[in-house]
Amino acid sequence: MAVIKNVPIGQILVENGFISEKQLNEALAKQQTSGGKMLGDVMLEMGLVSETQLAQALSIRLKVPFIDLSSRKINTEAVGKIQEEIAREKCVFAFEINHGRLMVATNDPVNFYIFEDLKVATGMEIVPQISTKTMIEAAINKFYSSQAIDSTVNELENENEDELALEKEESEGRIDSAPIVKLVNMMVETAFRTECTDIHIEPFKDRTRIRFRIDGELVEQEMKIPPSFHNSIITRIKILSGMNIAEKRIPLDGRYGTRIDGVNLDMRVSTIPCVYGEKCVIRLLSTADDKTRKITDLGMTEYNYQMFEQIIRCPNGVMLVTGPTGSGKSTTLYATLGELSQPNVNIVTVEDPVEKKIDGVNQCQINVKAGMTFAAALRSILRQDPDIIMVGEIRDGETADIAIRAAITGHFVLSTLHTNDAAGTIIRLVDMGVAPYMVASSLVGIVAQRLVKLLCNECKEKFLLEDPEDLKLMSRTEPVEIYRPHQGGCRFCHNTGYQGRTAIHEIIVTTPDIKELISSGATAEEIGAQATKNGTLLLRDNVTKMVLAGKTSVAELVKATYTV
Repeated sequence: MAVIKNVPIGQILVENGFISEKQLNEALAKQQTSGGKMLGDVMLEMGLVSETQLAQALSIRLKVPFIDLSSRKINTEAVGKIQEEIAREKCVFAFEINHGRLMVATNDPVNFYIFEDLKVATGMEIVPQISTKTMIEAAINKFYSSQAIDSTVNELENENEDELALEKEESEGRIDSAPIVKLVNMMVETAFRTECTDIHIEPFKDRTRIRFRIDGELVEQEMKIPPSFHNSIITRIKILSGMNIAEKRIPLDGRYGTRIDGVNLDMRVSTIPCVYGEKCVIRLLSTADDKTRKITDLGMTEYNYQMFEQIIRCPNGVMLVTGPTGSGKSTTLYATLGELSQPNVNIVTVEDPVEKKIDGVNQCQINVKAGMTFAAALRSILRQDPDIIMVGEIRDGETADIAIRAAITGHFVLSTLHTNDAAGTIIRLVDMGVAPYMVASSLVGIVAQRLVKLLCNECKEKFLLEDPEDLKLMSRTEPVEIYRPHQGGCRFCHNTGYQGRTAIHEIIVTTPDIKELISSGATAEEIGAQATKNGTLLLRDNVTKMVLAGKTSVAELVKATYTV
């Protein structure tokens, strides 16, 4: 958010009841140590105000109207007046034409150069109105993509009317026709720009449904695609992914890559036959051409990061990252490899599949049909003079045994396991057939993690938590004031009440007293109790802090940590 110097934005926020005088003083104090950050940005980071409140305060100060793009009816003719590239580059969005003047939303209303450029480009008088950067970007993503997709579908329908033989709709000409190619490309671009992780293309009797998984939830898209185009879309995706287009009776897997907005995107494709045709799911993975994210960027608190550093400093041993499917384990492993990767270190990984390519790391792909299993690959890797070995997942006793022997013989081994908490991981290894003394001597640390959704800053609402059961979960006895998602959310958060996710962690460093407990065959409860004494913060402790800080909800606390 652009804030002009010498504007008492804090005072406007206080006068309009957005924040208290005390909160303003806290923000001003934090600004002193923020290294020159603007007060508005500091307050956003502290969660004192939302982007919308900050924009509204600036609107009052500059006497420029504030526009809420998420609830405003948009004139599509106005949108088309500014090219998508210019709209993205200058962070502007044309939403209305009023008496021959173009109404434009901007987050920088005092940058007159932008409006002069737009006046030249459109040949119209420009009337700027203030909005938030997030709202403008969301509007650009939604309207430019939907306009392009609608025109492509219209193109397809016109083409369809011209065809005499509709039965031949899967002819090569139809599959490689410009509209189908454009439609698939736009679908992937829209998904990438809305930070979607999976695209679901589902056939039904009278329509093809497109859903995007955003922040762990499936959101249906407003793409009206007639069922007659479904097979052509699937065939186009199969051609891109190197799959057999003639085979429709069995599930198929493939992958392909593309480049969107300067980022290389790797896509895993899976199809499965359903009643009305083949269902296709595309998993979007941004490759490591853009730098691997740091551990601290993934939501690990400063306290947990210090414990984590103790683990990765060890020259040998096993570090396990645990959690259910989709809890971000692979992302944490890749971030760890990014921290450990040095020119003088040989890192070899064995994965199924290789999700993210990392520069400077030797990555091997599992191929069970060819006999390249985790166990077989691990045995070979030990003859490759490795310093650090990353095993995608420990699935059986044989892999666990080889991984632990590799750690005992002087290698640092990283891997993942599907368990509910850190202490339960140790018992799982013993259950797999690894001797307790081997686990005790090789294990250096366990990181258990979950992903929790963050409340939407635009529509979250304060309430008093009085339910005894919920208070008990948070280790509280007195009612406490916290936030919850707004019923029905807002357009800003796709009507979910949440926006974005972060990881929560529970870290056990295997100190001598814990090693002793493992060797003596202690239970997960005993190991967990000792780890807590040693300073381990449980998953529930971490998420409780986030609930009290207004970052997430009690519902997310229950989902992430509730056990019977």
